[in-house]
Amino acid sequence: MEQHLFFQLLLFLLLLMTVCVSAMYPRTARLGMVSKSMKNTDHFNYRPETYTTFQQRYLINSAYWSGANSSSPIFVYTGDVASITGVATFAGFMVNLASRFKGLLLIRYYGESVPFGSKDIAFNNTNTLTYFSSTQALVDYAELLINLKKNLSAEYLIGALASSAPVIYFDHITPQNGYDSIVTKDFRRDLLHHHKQSRFEIDQVAAKPNGLANLSQIFRTCEPLNSSQQLKVSLEYTYQGSAQQDNPPSHYVSDICNTRNGAPEGTSILGRVAEGVSQCWTPCHRIYDFQPSNMDEWVWQTCTEMVMPFGRGDNDTMFQASPFNLNNYTKTCQNLFGVSVTPRPHWITTEFGGHDIKSVLGNFASNTIFSNGLRDPNITLTRSNGVLHCRVLQDISESVVAVYTLKGAHCLDLRAPMPNDPDWLVAQRDKEIKIVALWLAEYNGKRLSN
Repeated sequence: MEQHLFFQLLLFLLLLMTVCVSAMYPRTARLGMVSKSMKNTDHFNYRPETYTTFQQRYLINSAYWSGANSSSPIFVYTGDVASITGVATFAGFMVNLASRFKGLLLIRYYGESVPFGSKDIAFNNTNTLTYFSSTQALVDYAELLINLKKNLSAEYLIGALASSAPVIYFDHITPQNGYDSIVTKDFRRDLLHHHKQSRFEIDQVAAKPNGLANLSQIFRTCEPLNSSQQLKVSLEYTYQGSAQQDNPPSHYVSDICNTRNGAPEGTSILGRVAEGVSQCWTPCHRIYDFQPSNMDEWVWQTCTEMVMPFGRGDNDTMFQASPFNLNNYTKTCQNLFGVSVTPRPHWITTEFGGHDIKSVLGNFASNTIFSNGLRDPNITLTRSNGVLHCRVLQDISESVVAVYTLKGAHCLDLRAPMPNDPDWLVAQRDKEIKIVALWLAEYNGKRLSN
């Protein structure tokens, strides 16, 4: 199975990891009321079968809402690739916004909401899967908001917070190795030699009698290893996941580096690497099977419209070379979903834009915050005049603005505020709150003047 779909699946699992590590935060987006609405299966065609409907689940938290006649906003937590109940435990900052502005909180995500009565039927073939796309989902959101506004007589905020959003990791706008380059930078140069040398030594040990059993013992794996490649891939994902989720109060990257460097004198390279990654796995190193599945929502999206060309060369990152190859990527997708499925690498930029992102957002976007932590591998990178820089770190207009921190990683600002949050994180959230307050004041001012 191709490494690149492995990587797409990894991003899905890292988002699930975000939900898991957020359990330490006590103030979360309480589930509130679980509701369902009827939606058309297809919003863009007029055949009889496209008018069939199915129930879509969403969550409402009205604990802080001041009522239908109060001009209170609706805060909507949209998108992502995790189940709705899991994500609700993560969205503490959304609860903070709802309480501060006396708003209604709405959450809708992946999960049980599928057409045709069951996931087995919905994922049966491309005739049913064809309705699963970003454009269909956007209309679902729009209809849901319109119905809520009508039924609750509520006002909703016209604005967006895009946290850690890789909006231009499409169509080769961003260098293939952008993600792994930042992982490499996060782990600093002192890890590079050990990690590259460990790959060679893992293969050497595996080639000896009882080699895989010895590797399982060195790395304290929960299950016996089937191959040396299995261990090497797992180590790569451990480093990538640790970098992406390296947010306070956790310090995965420094824990790995400090434990490895602090091993007793005379410890072998494999021993040091094993000690380092042991900080991420208790009580044993779990080896996951990252095989893409034709029953996975995110895999379907990456095999059709969300083609993100992750790759890397021989010596540009800490990892083994794995350049992106569209032909191999397509073959993997066709093996999963059939020969009729051909990934569309240019579709996202055709539908939503991306090339010359500054011009696109400057002309067609408003009231948007792009928030990032510079240690997040998902930060969007582009090249201009041969210089690598981050356009999402620059304000594009008065209302399309960038808010970032030097030390944060993935989606940190969305987590629940905590008393021991570092000053730079408090400042980031405070800036976002002030921008939201300005949007509300401007909206309500225009509403009253009309």
